Amino acid sequence: MRYLHTMVRVRDLDTSLRFWTDLLGLREVRRMENEKGRFTLVFLAAPKDLERSATERSPEVELTYNWDPEEYTGGRNFGHLAYKFDNIYKACQRLMDAGVVINRPPRDGRMAFVRSPDGISIELLQEGEPLAPAEPWVSMPNIGTW
Repeated sequence: MRYLHTMVRVRDLDTSLRFWTDLLGLREVRRMENEKGRFTLVFLAAPKDLERSATERSPEVELTYNWDPEEYTGGRNFGHLAYKFDNIYKACQRLMDAGVVINRPPRDGRMAFVRSPDGISIELLQEGEPLAPAEPWVSMPNIGTW
């Protein structure tokens, strides 16, 4: 058995892709459009995972966009997705500069949380050892929930 992907329903595919790819840094692996079912599936992977063979990759994220409008609730009860970054401070700064709220700043140089446009909680982790505590992160308060 092998774990393949986690599916996240999205309300606006373009807005969600901007967040997941342009801001968070995932790459689109494949896309399926189903006119009869009226949905689009977009599979995303972390850049370092794309260096591995398909059978060695970590699980992907599947964005599911239903063409007929729906309102989704309960993002918090989903839990969260987690990704490691070479530099958590640079990742958080890039997200913040693009207008993403850093719900739990990386005060410890190790962990932060943000939310996708659809309310999915995402944990950002520092690759390797934590970075030394630094401003503005040390002084930033938590915002909302994650």
